[in-house]
Amino acid sequence: MSLSVHMVDVFGSDVISGNPLAVIVGAETFAAEEMQRLTRWFNLSETSFLLPPTDPVADYRVRIFTLDREMPFAGHPTLGTCHVWLKSGGVPKSGPDIVQECGAGLVRIRRDQDRLSFAAPPLSRSGAPSPEERMEAQQFLGIDGHEIVDAAWVDNGPGWLGIRLASAEKLLSLKPARSWPRRIDIGVIGPHAPGGDAAFEVRAFFTDHLGTIVEDPVTGSLNASLAQWLFATRVSDTDYIAAQGTCLGRKGRVHVGRDDAGQVWIGGQTRTHVEGTLLGHSGIE
Repeated sequence: MSLSVHMVDVFGSDVISGNPLAVIVGAETFAAEEMQRLTRWFNLSETSFLLPPTDPVADYRVRIFTLDREMPFAGHPTLGTCHVWLKSGGVPKSGPDIVQECGAGLVRIRRDQDRLSFAAPPLSRSGAPSPEERMEAQQFLGIDGHEIVDAAWVDNGPGWLGIRLASAEKLLSLKPARSWPRRIDIGVIGPHAPGGDAAFEVRAFFTDHLGTIVEDPVTGSLNASLAQWLFATRVSDTDYIAAQGTCLGRKGRVHVGRDDAGQVWIGGQTRTHVEGTLLGHSGIE
């Protein structure tokens, strides 16, 4: 079977303005090492592999890789992979919702007008960081301790530590360290002044496999966990839009909602910009 590759823009408010994702179809026989090698070649924050489900409830299965590891869950690969599955003729087994199987279990995805939205998975780690962890985040971001309004673990797979600042302006002025001696995953959020299209600004920083700090353009997993934190602490009581990628020249917009049962949903636009066949790889004639 040949491998097809789909380059999908996720969470962009316009064409080529969100977070790009490579979705590989036809890699059922690939070992994790081969998937990791392809991911590093694409050199995107994540590459996903669309596979047949192993759970009878699921519509499809996805394996998600960053440049240095496989992830149990990530947001923009979830929506981007679902987009490719639907464009390839996928039909949900039951009801309107799509069910994705991934390392974190089953994730529901729904179609909402012209957006896809996933149900935020439960946090695997929450609560306040230790004084040492908070100090490390402060030093990494290059800010004083009093500038941190609140801090909490908001980990739903990638390992995020959430930092809340007083304003989007302060967040956009951050100049974090360019490298760090150990792995770090920090998400920062600050409110915009009322009247704009976005209520909050978000930035996400993490170390890659070489120890270099990377800023992610738009991050679904982080926005999901930040939303759960904001709702739980009553910082926000209503649905909202978060902006991300501004400092990178992107215009990401993440639609955050909460249904009557309290489930948080994270949605955004998905667009395919490139489709083709991956040539020259083992197993491809």
